Amino acid sequence: MTAVAVSHDQDQGPAPAVRPGARHRPSWLGSAILLVGAVYCLLPIAWVVAASTKNGSDLFTSFTFAPGTGFFENLGELSANGDGIYWRWLVNTAIYAGVGGALSALVSGISGYTLAKYRFAGRSAIFNVLLAGVLVPGITLAVPQYLLLAEVGLTDTYWAVLLPQIISPYGIYLARIYAAAAVPDTVVEAARTDGAGEFRIFARVALPMMVPGLVTVFLFQFVAIWNNFLLPFIMLSSDDKFPVTVGLFTLLNQGSTVPALYSLVILGSLLSIIPLIVLFLTLQRYWRTDLISGAVKG
Repeated sequence: MTAVAVSHDQDQGPAPAVRPGARHRPSWLGSAILLVGAVYCLLPIAWVVAASTKNGSDLFTSFTFAPGTGFFENLGELSANGDGIYWRWLVNTAIYAGVGGALSALVSGISGYTLAKYRFAGRSAIFNVLLAGVLVPGITLAVPQYLLLAEVGLTDTYWAVLLPQIISPYGIYLARIYAAAAVPDTVVEAARTDGAGEFRIFARVALPMMVPGLVTVFLFQFVAIWNNFLLPFIMLSSDDKFPVTVGLFTLLNQGSTVPALYSLVILGSLLSIIPLIVLFLTLQRYWRTDLISGAVKG
């Protein structure tokens, strides 16, 4: 056996010489493009950070990226403006995005698992409708949703913002793809053989396997709701129910007559992105765990 293996290796001839660095040569063009893209994305953030430290007069007279000394003064004025209405806007946004994102991830998980693991009439048609729904811009649905919710008296309520965000065609699509890949049919069949019901199989077997995918759905939906402006702008009329996007817009409109409010709007915009950064840093471990488990399985 050894002799045959040796002769086979000799027939193949000597291995071709590999020049050091030939396979992993860095692409300077690609690095330059990535650097330009990073600067393009980070430049507005750097301006917001610098502008949030300036008072109303320095904002329009000093160098654009030169920091000021009025950060804490602006923070005090922002907290005092409207009896602290900004922090109410921030809490409202957290409720809309947190509850809406969680419910959307749950509904997407159940729907995606059903489409991936069950065979029933019309399954392909439903999935094609979902794909079509991904292509429909949300702005086209805002007015019809307002008219529907107005018929049942839910406008200017928290439900007016939460209910339209629960169903996410893109989230269901992602959950369906992830369930098909992450939940083996053999595991589901084994659970059925052991006598587990369908809901128990989903809750105890499939759902833990789908957690990394559902975290992705939650993050996408959370960010979409957090940054949403048009839907709450149409649905809500009470200041104390505004999310931070609509609240800062109203504050910006007041800035046309009171220029000092511009600094407060900039500072409020900066504070509003901090929860998103914290959320991504907190939940990214689920993506890392999924990548590691995928590498082990491979």
